[in-house]
Amino acid sequence: MTAKVTKRHRLGLIGARGYVGSELILLLATHPDIELAFVSSRGREGQMLSAFEPFGPAGMRYENLSPEQALSRDVDVLVLALPNGLAGEWARAHAHAHSNTVLIDLSADFRFDPDWYYGLPEINRRAYRGQKRISNPGCYATAMQLAIAPMRGALAGPVQCFGVSGYSGAGTTPSEKNDPELLKDNLMPYALADHIHEREVSARMACEVQFMPHVAPHFRGLSITVNMALNRAFGVDEVEAVYRDYYRDEPFIGIQKQAPWLRSVAGTPNACVGGFTTSADGRRLVAVSVLDNLLKGAASQALQNINLALNLNETTGLL
Repeated sequence: MTAKVTKRHRLGLIGARGYVGSELILLLATHPDIELAFVSSRGREGQMLSAFEPFGPAGMRYENLSPEQALSRDVDVLVLALPNGLAGEWARAHAHAHSNTVLIDLSADFRFDPDWYYGLPEINRRAYRGQKRISNPGCYATAMQLAIAPMRGALAGPVQCFGVSGYSGAGTTPSEKNDPELLKDNLMPYALADHIHEREVSARMACEVQFMPHVAPHFRGLSITVNMALNRAFGVDEVEAVYRDYYRDEPFIGIQKQAPWLRSVAGTPNACVGGFTTSADGRRLVAVSVLDNLLKGAASQALQNINLALNLNETTGLL
Protein backbone atom coordinates (compact mmCIF):
# COMPACT_ATOMS: atom_id res chain seq x y z
CA MET A 1 0.00 0.00 0.00
CA THR A 2 1.46 3.35 -1.03
CA ALA A 3 1.70 5.95 1.73
CA LYS A 4 -0.26 9.14 1.14
CA VAL A 5 2.01 12.06 0.27
CA THR A 6 0.90 15.40 1.69
CA LYS A 7 1.84 18.46 -0.37
CA ARG A 8 3.89 20.94 1.63
CA HIS A 9 2.99 24.60 1.52
CA ARG A 10 5.55 26.87 -0.13
CA LEU A 11 6.74 30.18 1.32
CA GLY A 12 8.72 33.01 -0.26
CA LEU A 13 10.72 35.42 1.89
CA ILE A 14 11.34 39.01 0.78
CA GLY A 15 14.02 40.95 2.65
CA ALA A 16 15.87 37.89 3.84
CA ARG A 17 19.09 39.43 5.16
CA GLY A 18 17.84 40.78 8.51
CA TYR A 19 17.66 39.15 11.93
CA VAL A 20 13.95 38.34 11.66
CA GLY A 21 14.36 36.75 8.22
CA SER A 22 17.13 34.61 9.65
CA GLU A 23 14.94 33.48 12.54
CA LEU A 24 12.09 32.59 10.16
CA ILE A 25 14.42 30.54 7.97
CA LEU A 26 15.55 28.63 11.06
CA LEU A 27 11.95 27.95 12.12
CA LEU A 28 10.99 26.73 8.65
CA ALA A 29 13.92 24.30 8.60
CA THR A 30 12.02 21.99 10.96
CA HIS A 31 8.44 22.85 10.00
CA PRO A 32 6.69 19.67 8.81
CA ASP A 33 4.18 21.38 6.51
CA ILE A 34 5.90 24.48 5.06
CA GLU A 35 9.02 24.72 2.93
CA LEU A 36 11.07 27.72 1.93
CA ALA A 37 10.63 28.25 -1.82
CA PHE A 38 12.90 31.26 -2.37
CA VAL A 39 14.64 34.13 -0.62
CA SER A 40 14.95 37.61 -2.08
CA SER A 41 17.55 40.17 -1.03
CA ARG A 42 18.88 42.97 -3.21
CA GLY A 43 22.11 43.17 -1.21
CA ARG A 44 22.86 39.44 -1.46
CA GLU A 45 21.61 38.68 -4.97
CA GLY A 46 23.33 35.62 -6.43
CA GLN A 47 25.03 34.54 -3.22
CA MET A 48 24.45 31.15 -1.66
CA LEU A 49 21.93 31.10 1.16
CA SER A 50 24.07 28.54 2.98
CA ALA A 51 26.87 31.11 3.34
CA PHE A 52 24.65 33.02 5.77
CA GLU A 53 21.96 30.57 6.84
CA PRO A 54 23.32 27.04 7.40
CA PHE A 55 19.84 25.67 8.11
CA GLY A 56 18.34 26.91 4.85
CA PRO A 57 17.62 24.64 1.86
CA ALA A 58 20.79 23.31 0.23
CA GLY A 59 21.68 24.89 -3.11
CA MET A 60 19.36 27.90 -2.75
CA ARG A 61 20.64 31.32 -3.78
CA TYR A 62 19.40 34.77 -2.90
CA GLU A 63 17.43 36.40 -5.70
CA ASN A 64 16.36 40.00 -6.29
CA LEU A 65 12.70 39.73 -7.22
CA SER A 66 10.18 42.40 -8.10
CA PRO A 67 6.69 42.10 -6.59
CA GLU A 68 5.32 40.84 -9.91
CA GLN A 69 8.07 38.23 -10.22
CA ALA A 70 7.59 36.97 -6.66
CA LEU A 71 3.81 36.76 -7.00
CA SER A 72 4.16 34.78 -10.22
CA ARG A 73 5.97 32.00 -8.35
CA ASP A 74 4.10 28.98 -7.04
CA VAL A 75 3.93 29.99 -3.38
CA ASP A 76 1.17 29.87 -0.78
CA VAL A 77 2.69 32.56 1.45
CA LEU A 78 4.81 35.62 0.79
CA VAL A 79 6.50 37.18 3.82
CA LEU A 80 7.68 40.79 3.65
CA ALA A 81 10.58 41.29 6.08
CA LEU A 82 11.33 44.79 4.81
CA PRO A 83 12.04 48.10 6.56
CA ASN A 84 9.07 50.39 7.25
CA GLY A 85 7.79 52.22 4.20
CA LEU A 86 8.60 49.59 1.55
CA ALA A 87 5.61 47.23 1.66
CA GLY A 88 3.23 49.42 -0.35
CA GLU A 89 4.35 48.33 -3.81
CA TRP A 90 4.02 44.70 -2.77
CA ALA A 91 0.49 45.27 -1.48
CA ARG A 92 -0.49 47.03 -4.71
CA ALA A 93 0.94 44.22 -6.84
CA HIS A 94 -0.86 41.65 -4.69
CA ALA A 95 -4.18 43.46 -5.13
CA HIS A 96 -3.65 43.94 -8.88
CA ALA A 97 -2.86 40.26 -9.38
CA HIS A 98 -5.94 39.17 -7.38
CA SER A 99 -3.55 36.67 -5.85
CA ASN A 100 -4.61 33.92 -3.46
CA THR A 101 -1.13 34.00 -1.96
CA VAL A 102 -1.20 34.96 1.73
CA LEU A 103 0.76 38.20 2.12
CA ILE A 104 2.18 38.84 5.59
CA ASP A 105 3.94 42.12 6.36
CA LEU A 106 6.35 42.33 9.28
CA SER A 107 6.74 46.11 9.07
CA ALA A 108 4.48 48.80 10.55
CA ASP A 109 3.10 49.83 7.15
CA PHE A 110 -0.38 48.27 7.48
CA ARG A 111 -0.91 47.93 11.23
CA PHE A 112 -3.44 50.77 11.14
CA ASP A 113 -5.18 49.64 7.94
CA PRO A 114 -8.67 48.16 8.56
CA ASP A 115 -8.41 46.16 5.33
CA TRP A 116 -5.57 44.10 6.81
CA TYR A 117 -5.93 41.49 9.56
CA TYR A 118 -3.85 42.52 12.58
CA GLY A 119 -2.25 39.28 13.65
CA LEU A 120 -1.84 39.14 17.41
CA PRO A 121 -3.44 35.69 17.78
CA GLU A 122 -3.89 35.62 21.54
CA ILE A 123 -6.06 38.73 21.32
CA ASN A 124 -7.39 38.82 17.73
CA ARG A 125 -7.57 35.18 16.67
CA ARG A 126 -11.38 35.16 16.59
CA ALA A 127 -11.36 38.07 14.14
CA TYR A 128 -9.53 36.04 11.49
CA ARG A 129 -11.86 35.33 8.57
CA GLY A 130 -9.60 33.91 5.90
CA GLN A 131 -8.00 37.26 5.03
CA LYS A 132 -5.08 37.09 2.62
CA ARG A 133 -3.33 40.18 4.01
CA ILE A 134 -1.89 39.95 7.52
CA SER A 135 -0.04 42.69 9.38
CA ASN A 136 2.30 41.31 12.04
CA PRO A 137 2.35 43.41 15.26
CA GLY A 138 5.43 45.20 16.53
CA CYS A 139 7.60 43.55 19.18
CA TYR A 140 7.15 46.18 21.89
CA ALA A 141 3.49 46.49 20.88
CA THR A 142 2.95 42.76 21.41
CA ALA A 143 4.44 42.82 24.91
CA MET A 144 2.44 45.89 25.89
CA GLN A 145 -0.86 44.51 24.62
CA LEU A 146 -0.35 41.18 26.34
CA ALA A 147 0.06 43.07 29.62
CA ILE A 148 -2.83 45.51 29.09
CA ALA A 149 -5.53 43.40 27.42
CA PRO A 150 -6.78 41.41 30.45
CA MET A 151 -7.32 44.64 32.43
CA ARG A 152 -8.54 46.79 29.55
CA GLY A 153 -12.08 47.02 30.93
CA ALA A 154 -10.83 48.23 34.32
CA LEU A 155 -8.56 51.08 33.17
CA ALA A 156 -9.16 54.53 34.61
CA GLY A 157 -6.55 56.60 32.76
CA PRO A 158 -3.49 56.56 30.51
CA VAL A 159 -1.21 53.52 30.67
CA GLN A 160 2.52 54.15 31.13
CA CYS A 161 4.97 51.63 29.66
CA PHE A 162 8.72 51.61 30.33
CA GLY A 163 10.46 49.40 27.79
CA VAL A 164 13.97 47.96 27.47
CA SER A 165 15.04 45.97 24.41
CA GLY A 166 18.15 44.23 23.20
CA TYR A 167 19.92 45.93 20.33
CA SER A 168 18.78 43.40 17.73
CA GLY A 169 15.51 45.36 17.77
CA ALA A 170 17.31 48.17 15.94
CA GLY A 171 18.00 45.89 12.96
CA THR A 172 21.21 45.29 11.04
CA THR A 173 21.75 48.76 9.55
CA PRO A 174 24.48 50.35 11.71
CA SER A 175 23.28 53.01 14.15
CA GLU A 176 23.82 54.18 17.72
CA LYS A 177 21.03 51.86 18.86
CA ASN A 178 22.80 48.68 17.70
CA ASP A 179 26.45 49.59 18.32
CA PRO A 180 27.70 47.23 21.07
CA GLU A 181 30.54 49.59 21.97
CA LEU A 182 28.26 52.58 22.53
CA LEU A 183 25.80 50.43 24.46
CA LYS A 184 28.40 48.82 26.70
CA ASP A 185 27.58 49.65 30.35
CA ASN A 186 24.85 51.90 29.02
CA LEU A 187 21.07 52.27 28.67
CA MET A 188 20.01 54.39 25.71
CA PRO A 189 16.61 56.13 25.73
CA TYR A 190 15.06 57.10 22.40
CA ALA A 191 11.75 58.18 20.81
CA LEU A 192 10.30 58.99 24.24
CA ALA A 193 7.02 60.33 22.82
CA ASP A 194 4.92 59.32 19.81
CA HIS A 195 6.83 56.10 19.12
CA ILE A 196 5.08 54.06 16.40
CA HIS A 197 4.39 51.27 18.92
CA GLU A 198 2.83 53.79 21.31
CA ARG A 199 0.35 54.74 18.60
CA GLU A 200 -0.15 51.10 17.62
CA VAL A 201 -1.08 49.98 21.13
CA SER A 202 -3.22 53.06 21.80
CA ALA A 203 -5.23 52.28 18.67
CA ARG A 204 -5.56 48.54 19.36
CA MET A 205 -6.35 48.81 23.07
CA ALA A 206 -8.59 51.88 22.62
CA CYS A 207 -6.84 53.71 25.43
CA GLU A 208 -4.05 56.25 25.79
CA VAL A 209 -0.65 54.60 26.07
CA GLN A 210 2.51 56.49 27.02
CA PHE A 211 5.60 54.54 26.00
CA MET A 212 9.25 55.19 26.90
CA PRO A 213 11.62 52.81 25.03
CA HIS A 214 15.29 52.14 25.80
CA VAL A 215 18.02 50.00 24.25
CA ALA A 216 20.30 47.88 26.46
CA PRO A 217 23.62 46.09 25.74
CA HIS A 218 22.11 42.60 25.41
CA PHE A 219 21.32 41.23 21.94
CA ARG A 220 17.79 39.81 22.13
CA GLY A 221 14.72 40.00 24.35
CA LEU A 222 12.63 42.89 25.65
CA SER A 223 10.93 43.79 28.91
CA ILE A 224 8.00 46.15 29.47
CA THR A 225 7.00 47.49 32.88
CA VAL A 226 3.37 48.63 32.63
CA ASN A 227 1.68 51.02 35.06
CA MET A 228 -2.15 51.00 35.02
CA ALA A 229 -4.64 53.18 36.92
CA LEU A 230 -7.76 51.15 37.75
CA ASN A 231 -11.40 52.12 38.15
CA ARG A 232 -11.80 50.12 41.38
CA ALA A 233 -9.66 48.40 43.96
CA PHE A 234 -8.07 45.07 43.01
CA GLY A 235 -6.07 42.65 45.12
CA VAL A 236 -2.98 40.93 43.71
CA ASP A 237 -4.60 37.49 43.83
CA GLU A 238 -7.64 38.78 41.94
CA VAL A 239 -5.41 40.36 39.29
CA GLU A 240 -3.42 37.16 38.83
CA ALA A 241 -6.67 35.20 38.46
CA VAL A 242 -7.85 37.62 35.76
CA TYR A 243 -4.65 37.08 33.75
CA ARG A 244 -4.66 33.31 34.19
CA ASP A 245 -8.25 33.12 33.03
CA TYR A 246 -7.66 35.39 30.03
CA TYR A 247 -4.69 33.32 28.80
CA ARG A 248 -5.78 29.91 30.13
CA ASP A 249 -5.69 28.16 26.74
CA GLU A 250 -2.68 29.99 25.27
CA PRO A 251 0.38 27.73 24.86
CA PHE A 252 2.81 30.59 24.33
CA ILE A 253 1.76 32.86 27.22
CA GLY A 254 3.00 32.24 30.74
CA ILE A 255 1.62 33.90 33.87
CA GLN A 256 3.61 34.00 37.11
CA LYS A 257 3.66 35.78 40.46
CA GLN A 258 7.25 36.98 40.24
CA ALA A 259 8.44 39.55 37.72
CA PRO A 260 9.64 37.48 34.72
CA TRP A 261 13.23 37.67 33.51
CA LEU A 262 14.32 37.99 29.89
CA ARG A 263 16.42 34.85 30.08
CA SER A 264 13.25 32.81 30.67
CA VAL A 265 11.91 33.63 27.19
CA ALA A 266 15.02 34.42 25.10
CA GLY A 267 15.29 32.05 22.16
CA THR A 268 11.70 30.83 22.57
CA PRO A 269 8.30 31.70 21.01
CA ASN A 270 6.92 32.42 24.48
CA ALA A 271 5.89 35.55 26.34
CA CYS A 272 5.46 35.85 30.09
CA VAL A 273 3.52 38.34 32.19
CA GLY A 274 3.89 38.65 35.96
CA GLY A 275 5.27 40.64 38.85
CA PHE A 276 1.76 41.89 39.62
CA THR A 277 1.96 44.66 42.20
CA THR A 278 -0.87 46.85 43.46
CA SER A 279 -0.81 50.10 45.39
CA ALA A 280 -2.07 50.30 48.98
CA ASP A 281 -5.52 51.37 47.80
CA GLY A 282 -5.63 48.68 45.08
CA ARG A 283 -6.34 51.18 42.32
CA ARG A 284 -2.92 51.07 40.67
CA LEU A 285 -1.44 47.96 39.07
CA VAL A 286 2.09 47.37 37.83
CA ALA A 287 2.87 44.33 35.66
CA VAL A 288 5.93 43.13 33.75
CA SER A 289 5.79 41.57 30.26
CA VAL A 290 8.76 39.90 28.55
CA LEU A 291 9.31 38.22 25.19
CA ASP A 292 11.96 37.57 22.58
CA ASN A 293 11.72 40.49 20.15
CA LEU A 294 12.96 38.36 17.23
CA LEU A 295 10.55 35.48 17.87
CA LYS A 296 7.25 36.22 19.67
CA GLY A 297 7.91 39.83 18.72
CA ALA A 298 8.34 38.96 15.04
CA ALA A 299 9.24 35.59 13.42
CA SER A 300 7.43 33.02 15.59
CA GLN A 301 4.37 35.26 15.81
CA ALA A 302 4.44 35.47 12.00
CA LEU A 303 4.55 31.67 11.89
CA GLN A 304 1.52 31.49 14.22
CA ASN A 305 -0.31 33.73 11.74
CA ILE A 306 0.90 31.70 8.75
CA ASN A 307 -0.23 28.43 10.34
CA LEU A 308 -3.61 30.03 11.03
CA ALA A 309 -3.95 31.25 7.44
CA LEU A 310 -3.03 27.82 6.03
CA ASN A 311 -5.50 26.00 8.29
CA LEU A 312 -2.68 24.27 10.17
CA ASN A 313 -2.44 23.87 13.93
CA GLU A 314 -1.25 27.26 15.15
CA THR A 315 1.55 25.70 17.20
CA THR A 316 3.02 23.63 14.33
CA GLY A 317 6.76 24.14 14.05
CA LEU A 318 6.87 26.08 17.32
CA LEU A 319 6.38 23.54 20.10
